[in-house]
Amino acid sequence: MSRIANLSYHFLLYRRMIGMSIRSQMQYRTSFLMMTFGQFGMTLIEFMGVWSLFSRFGNLRGWQLAEVALFYGVVSIAFALAEGFARGFDTFSRLIVSGDFDRLLLRPCSTAFQVACREVQVMRVGRLIQGCVVLTFACTHLTLHWTPAKVLLILYTIVAGAFLFTGLMVLQAVVAFWTIESLEVFNIFTYGGVETGQYPLTIYRPWLKWGFTFVVPIACINYLPLGLVFEKHDLLQPQTWHYFAPTMGIVFFLASLQLWKLGERYYLSTGN
Repeated sequence: MSRIANLSYHFLLYRRMIGMSIRSQMQYRTSFLMMTFGQFGMTLIEFMGVWSLFSRFGNLRGWQLAEVALFYGVVSIAFALAEGFARGFDTFSRLIVSGDFDRLLLRPCSTAFQVACREVQVMRVGRLIQGCVVLTFACTHLTLHWTPAKVLLILYTIVAGAFLFTGLMVLQAVVAFWTIESLEVFNIFTYGGVETGQYPLTIYRPWLKWGFTFVVPIACINYLPLGLVFEKHDLLQPQTWHYFAPTMGIVFFLASLQLWKLGERYYLSTGN
């Protein structure tokens, strides 16, 4: 019962802190609307580039526009959720530089929990809406036999993808324990992972497919589950493995939290 009570307490605390962050941003509604529209517009222009690519060449190694749009929509929604709710990890280095992280250590809650609650970027709803639009376009233009299992697999892939990208942001924050400033090289895996995951991994070279399968498991929220939706015949057997592939995104997130604890143990403060 104590564990259940602890989870309930953290859930209520998280909801209250997130509510505070949202209300503070909604004080400037015009700014919120403009930034949301900007997010939607930028990502829409990005997808228009994909559209123009297919209008010129017709297909990409046998993949049609609607098929790629499904990959694009799933990954975009997952990243929008991660970017919106895990913004605190993306800006974590500021806490290290200013020394404000020391205050988090004095509080009874987990520091990772406190960092996650620091900020929710409501404007990311623009990317979320754009991803939903592209996903709807894909689902309505694909000639597939839709089943409840396929729909649930897509939803589970989105949730697991959000955990995976959150885990990448946590890892970027972990490095700041030793380097003070976060390293921009991690954007190769976060934003680069988004760009890579918006297309089927089969179009890339073997070394890139290997890296985004066994190092950063983008394939587990990309081709492995969605290839099963397309009923591709080159999938690994048994195909039931592909239903559990998105779980690696959650495992990756949990592993990143363990590295967070390691970094926290070796944190020596900035001394300012």
